Amino acid sequence: MKIVLASNNSGKLAELQAMLAPLGMDLVRQADLGIGEADEPFRTFVENALAKARHAASESGLPALADDAGLCVDAFGGLPGVDTAYYATQFGYQKGDDNNVSALLEQMAGIDNRRAAMVSTLVALRSADDPEPLIAVGRVTGEIARERRGGGGFGFDPVMFIPEFGQTFAELPTAVKNAHSHRGRAAAHMVELMRQRWL
Repeated sequence: MKIVLASNNSGKLAELQAMLAPLGMDLVRQADLGIGEADEPFRTFVENALAKARHAASESGLPALADDAGLCVDAFGGLPGVDTAYYATQFGYQKGDDNNVSALLEQMAGIDNRRAAMVSTLVALRSADDPEPLIAVGRVTGEIARERRGGGGFGFDPVMFIPEFGQTFAELPTAVKNAHSHRGRAAAHMVELMRQRWL
Protein backbone atom coordinates (compact mmCIF):
# COMPACT_ATOMS: atom_id res chain seq x y z
CA MET A 1 0.00 0.00 0.00
CA LYS A 2 1.33 3.43 -0.94
CA ILE A 3 0.79 6.12 1.67
CA VAL A 4 1.80 9.77 1.53
CA LEU A 5 3.70 11.22 4.50
CA ALA A 6 2.43 14.73 5.19
CA SER A 7 5.89 15.99 6.08
CA ASN A 8 9.06 17.03 4.28
CA ASN A 9 11.26 16.21 7.29
CA SER A 10 13.76 13.58 6.14
CA GLY A 11 14.41 12.50 9.75
CA LYS A 12 10.73 11.74 10.28
CA LEU A 13 10.54 9.92 6.93
CA ALA A 14 13.48 7.65 7.79
CA GLU A 15 12.14 6.88 11.27
CA LEU A 16 8.58 6.21 10.13
CA GLN A 17 9.63 4.10 7.12
CA ALA A 18 11.56 1.82 9.46
CA MET A 19 8.71 1.67 11.97
CA LEU A 20 6.01 0.93 9.37
CA ALA A 21 8.13 -1.63 7.48
CA PRO A 22 6.34 -4.62 9.09
CA LEU A 23 3.13 -3.57 7.27
CA GLY A 24 4.82 -3.45 3.85
CA MET A 25 3.76 0.15 3.32
CA ASP A 26 5.52 2.35 0.80
CA LEU A 27 5.84 5.76 2.47
CA VAL A 28 6.29 8.69 0.07
CA ARG A 29 7.06 12.28 1.11
CA GLN A 30 4.45 14.78 -0.02
CA ALA A 31 7.20 16.95 -1.55
CA ASP A 32 8.10 14.07 -3.87
CA LEU A 33 4.53 14.30 -5.19
CA GLY A 34 4.70 18.08 -5.62
CA ILE A 35 2.48 18.74 -2.60
CA GLY A 36 3.19 21.79 -0.46
CA GLU A 37 2.90 21.91 3.29
CA ALA A 38 -0.49 22.45 4.93
CA ASP A 39 -1.27 25.31 7.27
CA GLU A 40 -0.99 24.39 10.96
CA PRO A 41 -3.11 27.01 12.70
CA PHE A 42 -4.17 24.93 15.69
CA ARG A 43 -2.87 24.79 19.28
CA THR A 44 -2.96 21.01 19.70
CA PHE A 45 -0.88 18.29 18.07
CA VAL A 46 -3.92 16.23 17.06
CA GLU A 47 -5.68 19.08 15.24
CA ASN A 48 -2.53 20.01 13.30
CA ALA A 49 -1.76 16.38 12.40
CA LEU A 50 -5.33 15.91 11.16
CA ALA A 51 -5.14 19.08 9.04
CA LYS A 52 -1.84 17.93 7.51
CA ALA A 53 -3.15 14.43 6.77
CA ARG A 54 -6.37 15.73 5.17
CA HIS A 55 -4.36 18.14 2.99
CA ALA A 56 -1.94 15.44 1.81
CA ALA A 57 -4.74 12.94 1.12
CA SER A 58 -6.79 15.54 -0.74
CA GLU A 59 -3.86 16.64 -2.93
CA SER A 60 -2.55 13.12 -3.64
CA GLY A 61 -5.66 10.95 -3.74
CA LEU A 62 -3.74 8.50 -1.55
CA PRO A 63 -4.06 7.43 2.08
CA ALA A 64 -2.05 9.82 4.24
CA LEU A 65 -0.06 9.75 7.45
CA ALA A 66 0.83 12.90 9.36
CA ASP A 67 2.85 13.48 12.49
CA ASP A 68 2.73 16.52 14.68
CA ALA A 69 5.28 16.36 17.43
CA GLY A 70 6.95 18.65 19.85
CA LEU A 71 8.67 19.34 23.09
CA CYS A 72 6.57 20.19 26.15
CA VAL A 73 8.66 21.76 28.92
CA ASP A 74 7.13 21.78 32.41
CA ALA A 75 8.87 25.02 33.42
CA PHE A 76 7.31 26.76 30.40
CA GLY A 77 3.76 25.52 31.04
CA GLY A 78 4.02 22.87 28.32
CA LEU A 79 5.49 25.14 25.66
CA PRO A 80 6.89 25.23 23.02
CA GLY A 81 4.43 22.44 22.13
CA VAL A 82 3.04 22.89 18.61
CA ASP A 83 5.52 25.74 18.01
CA THR A 84 8.56 23.51 18.59
CA ALA A 85 9.88 23.68 15.00
CA TYR A 86 9.93 27.49 15.20
CA TYR A 87 11.08 27.78 18.81
CA ALA A 88 14.38 29.56 18.04
CA THR A 89 12.77 32.22 15.85
CA GLN A 90 11.11 33.91 18.84
CA PHE A 91 14.60 34.59 20.24
CA GLY A 92 16.12 36.07 17.08
CA TYR A 93 17.58 32.89 15.60
CA GLN A 94 16.94 31.40 12.17
CA LYS A 95 14.63 28.36 12.08
CA GLY A 96 16.57 25.12 12.54
CA ASP A 97 17.24 22.20 14.87
CA ASP A 98 20.63 23.42 16.07
CA ASN A 99 19.32 26.91 16.78
CA ASN A 100 16.30 25.47 18.61
CA VAL A 101 18.65 23.59 20.95
CA SER A 102 20.79 26.70 21.50
CA ALA A 103 17.73 28.82 22.30
CA LEU A 104 16.34 26.20 24.69
CA LEU A 105 19.62 25.89 26.59
CA GLU A 106 19.79 29.69 26.92
CA GLN A 107 16.19 29.98 28.10
CA MET A 108 16.67 27.18 30.65
CA ALA A 109 19.91 28.50 32.10
CA GLY A 110 19.38 28.80 35.84
CA ILE A 111 16.16 26.75 35.81
CA ASP A 112 16.27 23.71 38.07
CA ASN A 113 12.99 22.11 36.93
CA ARG A 114 14.32 20.37 33.78
CA ARG A 115 11.38 17.98 33.34
CA ALA A 116 10.03 17.78 29.78
CA ALA A 117 8.16 15.45 27.46
CA MET A 118 8.51 14.70 23.78
CA VAL A 119 5.08 14.07 22.28
CA SER A 120 4.20 12.60 18.89
CA THR A 121 0.69 12.43 17.51
CA LEU A 122 0.22 10.37 14.34
CA VAL A 123 -2.95 10.61 12.28
CA ALA A 124 -3.72 8.31 9.35
CA LEU A 125 -6.56 8.68 6.84
CA ARG A 126 -7.74 6.33 4.09
CA SER A 127 -8.92 9.38 2.13
CA ALA A 128 -9.33 13.12 2.63
CA ASP A 129 -12.94 12.57 3.75
CA ASP A 130 -12.25 9.61 6.06
CA PRO A 131 -14.66 10.09 9.01
CA GLU A 132 -12.66 7.73 11.21
CA PRO A 133 -9.03 8.83 11.36
CA LEU A 134 -6.59 6.56 13.14
CA ILE A 135 -4.94 8.49 15.97
CA ALA A 136 -1.92 7.27 17.91
CA VAL A 137 -0.06 9.24 20.57
CA GLY A 138 3.38 8.53 21.96
CA ARG A 139 4.93 10.36 24.91
CA VAL A 140 8.32 10.13 26.58
CA THR A 141 9.19 12.01 29.74
CA GLY A 142 12.73 13.04 30.53
CA GLU A 143 14.83 16.05 31.43
CA ILE A 144 16.52 18.79 29.46
CA ALA A 145 20.27 18.24 29.75
CA ARG A 146 22.45 21.26 30.53
CA GLU A 147 24.52 20.74 27.38
CA ARG A 148 24.37 18.83 24.09
CA ARG A 149 25.29 15.14 24.28
CA GLY A 150 25.60 12.66 21.42
CA GLY A 151 25.69 12.92 17.65
CA GLY A 152 22.65 10.91 16.57
CA GLY A 153 19.02 11.78 15.96
CA PHE A 154 17.65 15.21 15.14
CA GLY A 155 15.61 17.99 16.72
CA PHE A 156 16.00 18.18 20.50
CA ASP A 157 17.55 14.68 20.73
CA PRO A 158 20.97 16.02 21.92
CA VAL A 159 19.40 17.58 25.04
CA MET A 160 16.50 15.18 25.73
CA PHE A 161 17.95 13.10 28.58
CA ILE A 162 16.09 9.87 29.29
CA PRO A 163 16.70 8.75 32.90
CA GLU A 164 15.87 5.07 32.26
CA PHE A 165 18.79 4.89 29.80
CA GLY A 166 21.05 7.46 31.48
CA GLN A 167 21.59 9.02 28.05
CA THR A 168 20.11 11.56 25.67
CA PHE A 169 18.20 10.37 22.62
CA ALA A 170 21.19 11.50 20.51
CA GLU A 171 23.48 9.12 22.44
CA LEU A 172 21.30 6.04 21.99
CA PRO A 173 21.77 3.59 19.11
CA THR A 174 19.16 4.29 16.40
CA ALA A 175 17.29 1.01 16.95
CA VAL A 176 17.01 1.65 20.70
CA LYS A 177 15.91 5.25 20.18
CA ASN A 178 13.30 4.26 17.59
CA ALA A 179 11.87 1.59 19.89
CA HIS A 180 11.55 3.93 22.88
CA SER A 181 11.05 7.42 21.45
CA HIS A 182 7.78 9.33 21.42
CA ARG A 183 7.53 8.70 17.66
CA GLY A 184 8.45 5.03 18.14
CA ARG A 185 5.68 4.58 20.69
CA ALA A 186 3.13 6.38 18.50
CA ALA A 187 4.20 4.36 15.44
CA ALA A 188 3.93 1.03 17.31
CA HIS A 189 0.38 1.97 18.31
CA MET A 190 -0.38 3.12 14.73
CA VAL A 191 0.89 -0.18 13.30
CA GLU A 192 -1.55 -2.04 15.56
CA LEU A 193 -4.43 0.27 14.59
CA MET A 194 -3.69 -0.16 10.87
CA ARG A 195 -3.53 -3.95 11.27
CA GLN A 196 -6.87 -4.01 13.08
CA ARG A 197 -8.79 -1.56 10.88
CA TRP A 198 -7.13 -1.23 7.47
CA LEU A 199 -5.48 -4.53 6.60
